[in-house]
Amino acid sequence: MKKTNAARILESIGVDFELWNYEVDPSDVSAKAVAAKIGLPLGQIFKTLVARGDKTGVILACVPGDAELDLKALASASGNKKTELVPMKEVLPLTGYIRGGVSPLGTKKAYPVYIDESAFTFDRICVSAGARGVQVFLDPEGLSRAVGAVPAPISKPD
Repeated sequence: MKKTNAARILESIGVDFELWNYEVDPSDVSAKAVAAKIGLPLGQIFKTLVARGDKTGVILACVPGDAELDLKALASASGNKKTELVPMKEVLPLTGYIRGGVSPLGTKKAYPVYIDESAFTFDRICVSAGARGVQVFLDPEGLSRAVGAVPAPISKPD
């Protein structure tokens, strides 16, 4: 089993987690594909999106797989007037991760993280472990503690 920076960070601060591996289809790295492969409801799998606020700069947003990021709500939660998703070509240089493997843990720089408040309705959620084909299954409180995540209503139905 491949150990990622995300796993090392969680171990170093004593957050309980499991790493789940699955077969990757590079043509479909969607949350829906991940949910089907690991057998969890889509709403329990959180995708990490990279956004930029007009005041704060880069921010990360974790939203459920069955929803989309509400950019206005993210702007409001993060103290920005507006936020937008960063272009795909900027994701790797900013985070150190490729699309389909972006984790809120272990990015190149420590960016502010906002997590949709729906995460806290689950005992455990899944987020990318920082590589395609590896998910971290953990308590949303542990994730919040690890990255200093701010819970906020930042998603809307897909």
